[in-house]
Amino acid sequence: MNIMGIDIGTTTISIVLMNKETGTLLAGETVNHQSFLPGEVPEEKIQDAERILAVTIEKVNDLIRTYGCPDGIGFTGQMHGMLYVDAEGNAVSPLYTWQDGRGNIPLENGKNSVELLKEKIENAGMLAAGYGLVTHYYLQKKGRIPENAVKMTTISDYIVMKLCGLTSPVIGVDMAASWGCFDMEKREFRYANLEKAGVNISYLPEVKKQYGMAGKTLLGSIHEGIPVMVSIGDNQASFLGSVKELQDTVLINVGTGSQVSFVSQNIVYCQGNMELRPCTDNSYLLVGASLCGGRAYAMLEQFYREVSGNMNDSYYGIMNQQAQEFIEKYGTEAAWKVRTTFSGTRSNPEEKGQITNIGVENFHPGAMTVGVMMGILDELYQQYQMMSELTGKKAAHLVGSGNGIRRNPLMQKLAEDFFGLPMEIPSCQEEAACGAAASFFID
Repeated sequence: MNIMGIDIGTTTISIVLMNKETGTLLAGETVNHQSFLPGEVPEEKIQDAERILAVTIEKVNDLIRTYGCPDGIGFTGQMHGMLYVDAEGNAVSPLYTWQDGRGNIPLENGKNSVELLKEKIENAGMLAAGYGLVTHYYLQKKGRIPENAVKMTTISDYIVMKLCGLTSPVIGVDMAASWGCFDMEKREFRYANLEKAGVNISYLPEVKKQYGMAGKTLLGSIHEGIPVMVSIGDNQASFLGSVKELQDTVLINVGTGSQVSFVSQNIVYCQGNMELRPCTDNSYLLVGASLCGGRAYAMLEQFYREVSGNMNDSYYGIMNQQAQEFIEKYGTEAAWKVRTTFSGTRSNPEEKGQITNIGVENFHPGAMTVGVMMGILDELYQQYQMMSELTGKKAAHLVGSGNGIRRNPLMQKLAEDFFGLPMEIPSCQEEAACGAAASFFID
């Protein structure tokens, strides 16, 4: 039984074909969808949903022509973002991505959408700019919701809907929870609280409370009759695609942002930059997210290029070599202390990064490079420690995913020192797409 997994990312689309019985990766491809659209204001981060759909269909058909029809398709995609569809299920707005920052723009009495919703809704949970309901509330207040819009959906669930010929979206609990104001126990939106706060809830789609099929593909886009699952969140998909032992593994993902994830069997209440998300039908995922993460390391590489005056060559190799040499000579404790919150945090978008512990003896580029890597990892480790306290258990396994850590052996070694565990790197580089395929047979 061969299952296709598709990940609709912020910049790329990844597609894999896996054999269910053996877990063997039969094929995989990642392409840039190049769908970003110009925004009217700097905070606006939008994409062309129809282009993403077209690129997905083209690449799925390419894979089918080479390997034949899969026995099923699992989907995942970027969380938090949303778009509007009309009564026929057609997109009538761009995709408002998770990076959209209009939720931080003052809206009423100097307060922004995030602040207003937190003020008006009891137990609103984690809310931040880019979360679907925050963006929806902003657009509603500004009168920017398209006149012919009837429902909201995620980009991956939109593609599922179009492939199956559906006219009304259905989303899973993990995608729904990523929009905010979600009741984890009832596995539904806090409808009454949202309505009382003045949010138009008629746009909210049906929430499928258990993993399951959305439908089967219709002729006209790809081959007819292939079962398709309701999309799962990319965080959950990355976890399922990376981790073998779900219950006692801590996963750190370092990409543009970075995340640490740890399973909880029970609903636990957390705050700050940590949140609880649905995982399987019988478990939850504690997630700590850093908005900068791997981007901090990319910013440092850009800084070195600017200093050198050579903007064409990559400096990652030199950075890692200097960092390794610094550690061998001085040790990690002598590195600069860097707090890599350069993009703020979920709970405090205005927070800035910090650099301290600079002296004459450690005034070396290697000290800064080591400091940035340790700053990225320290933010994740501190969140994991809180997760361990909340769940009453410690991890027995450490897994690293995302190109930011996959391509950086020194960061892997530093992570092992932080967590006190050997790190495993998944063989499949398209972790979320592999997890989407695995979602087809979640227990």
